[in-house]
Amino acid sequence: MIAPGAGVRVYLACGRTDMRKGLDGQAMLVQQVFGGNPFDGAVYAFRGRRAGQIKLLWHDGVGLCLLTRRLERGAFAWPQSGTALMSLSPAQLATLLEGCEWRAPVQSLRPTLAG
Repeated sequence: MIAPGAGVRVYLACGRTDMRKGLDGQAMLVQQVFGGNPFDGAVYAFRGRRAGQIKLLWHDGVGLCLLTRRLERGAFAWPQSGTALMSLSPAQLATLLEGCEWRAPVQSLRPTLAG
């Protein structure tokens, strides 16, 4: 899988987005609606009405990439209200792309003593 670097900024567009938009449409959305720069190396994540598909817009230094991820079962956890853009860590993005709950991951406790 094509993956952004460890220090990349990730922004999640809250609410629903028209998923019929292509590369240029998503880049215009970042510029005009969210006031961002789609060429700054950040990853912008969008979700439509159907919760099982997301699109990621990312400039890798050479050109714009539009990546689509679709779950066969289940839905992506997504905030429906609040601010227009929400900042995520690269680890949260990786968890989101796996289809898992990224907002409050469950920490597995390891035993401290054997026996």
